[in-house]
Amino acid sequence: MNIRRIHHVAYRCNDAMETVDFYRDALGMKFQLAFAENEVPSTGAPDPYMHVFLDAGMGNVLAFFELPNSPPMGKDPNTPAWVQHIAFEVDSRDDLLAAKDRLEASGLDVLGPVDHGIFDSIYFLDPNGHRLELACNKGGEEARERAHAVAEEMLEEWTRTKRAPRHAAWLHEDNS
Repeated sequence: MNIRRIHHVAYRCNDAMETVDFYRDALGMKFQLAFAENEVPSTGAPDPYMHVFLDAGMGNVLAFFELPNSPPMGKDPNTPAWVQHIAFEVDSRDDLLAAKDRLEASGLDVLGPVDHGIFDSIYFLDPNGHRLELACNKGGEEARERAHAVAEEMLEEWTRTKRAPRHAAWLHEDNS
């Protein structure tokens, strides 16, 4: 098997138009496609939907389904809100800070920037309550290689102990 890339990632939305407007206006994504059916093609179930696709850059596509006949959207009550999110990369810290200013000026609450060692991030919610992250890389290739070099060992230790290994603690420790 030769997986080339993610074709698209799909989430549910409350309102397709509001969702497209948000991603287009707040994040600059181009609205690519819309599919709508009264029956689900893969199952034949009678369940009308609108399926919209947005260009997330470099061939990445973010899609949403509006399902008017389904119960209201919910969240997994057993998963902390910070876990499930969609992260987008921006070019620089200046771009990250400009995005934060623009998002806050539009009325959104924005958390961050948060220092993750090899990247900085900001966090905010889309109109559907999905947590979004904008991240900019930092530290260069050497820092990424340093983190990559201990990834297997960290995963093995985590699997045995379910305790955070210290192999890459430098990522979140004060480096000033």
